[in-house]
Amino acid sequence: MPAPRLRTAFVAACLVLAAPLGACGDKPSTAPRAPAVATSAANAGGMAALTTAAKKEGSLNTVALPRDWANYGAVIDGFEKKYGIKVIVEDPEGTSQDEINALKEHRGGGRAPDVIDVGGSFARSAARQDLLAPYEVAAYDEIPKEQKDDRARWHNNYGGYISIGCDAKRVKTCPATFADLRKPEYKGKVALNGNPTESNSAFAAVYAAALANGGSFDDVQPGIDFFAELSKNGNFIPVESTPATIAKGQTPISIDWDFLNLGYADEFRENGTDVDWRTAIPFDGSFAQYYANGVNKDAPHPAAARLWQEYVFSPEGQNLRLGAYARPVLMDAMEKDGTLDKAAAEKLPTVEGTPTFPTEAQTEKARETVDRGWAAAVSS
Repeated sequence: MPAPRLRTAFVAACLVLAAPLGACGDKPSTAPRAPAVATSAANAGGMAALTTAAKKEGSLNTVALPRDWANYGAVIDGFEKKYGIKVIVEDPEGTSQDEINALKEHRGGGRAPDVIDVGGSFARSAARQDLLAPYEVAAYDEIPKEQKDDRARWHNNYGGYISIGCDAKRVKTCPATFADLRKPEYKGKVALNGNPTESNSAFAAVYAAALANGGSFDDVQPGIDFFAELSKNGNFIPVESTPATIAKGQTPISIDWDFLNLGYADEFRENGTDVDWRTAIPFDGSFAQYYANGVNKDAPHPAAARLWQEYVFSPEGQNLRLGAYARPVLMDAMEKDGTLDKAAAEKLPTVEGTPTFPTEAQTEKARETVDRGWAAAVSS
């Protein structure tokens, strides 16, 4: 069956027929506002005015954007080429929590990140702490209600499914389910992409494990118990999985987003790395989630921050995500209006069923449970 689409809505005709990034944003508001307080491109005087202001600023500060994550390398290169604005990436291997910390620690300074890309619970946390600026991208009305903040402080941009990556050259039989990971043959081989108290992908892996072991969106504890069991029997190792650790054979099995595991396979092939990386989406713990983008309330480069948002939600930016197996939030809309890269879409893995998502309250409860119980349950 075709790969199901993460829930989206139809993109308005103005976005489809527009000049770059949408003619809707070209219509100036009655009284244009400075970029630092503009709540849309139109509110800033239109896309032309916003672009001019962003180019004058000349740079964009970001944090924790690895080039091999959801095609950020191509996204950054595309933005720089299109607008001549330098994208500065601090701590590229950082976590969602590191991004939130940077917003607070560098608040009001020139080093502060202008934008963030974080897991949903981290975006909500940043909004509650009054760290994010309200800003409606051109496609704001077309982003489903459950995939954006009702005050436009963050919008989900791309997503994926939790998957199990495995080096078939170092593992005789690759696991396909969470239940498989209990087998003695995987001793010392199973890893996560970070600590789930800080890393959203690792947190999502615990949530998926909970669903595979009798838990629910309301009960993540079975996921913690599952990893505690794997840790006790020696299957789980407290080593952060990365392409480097995979290539060295340190983390031959990695539970991570499908877009990362699939991208690693391409990377290893292209580089001639001695790794046969394969990806399975476990049917016993199917879990999908988006990553959210937002603008720092005190962005050092407020115009560039808002222009970046327009870029990553434009058809160009969304298709770049798709080119690295990440499902863009506007995927169904782009398929309907003809702007979707169909060749890239056809490469997505087939996933059974329709994805469902925890509510904000469920996610926050799960986050608190993991934060409280992970260290005691899983030795490091």
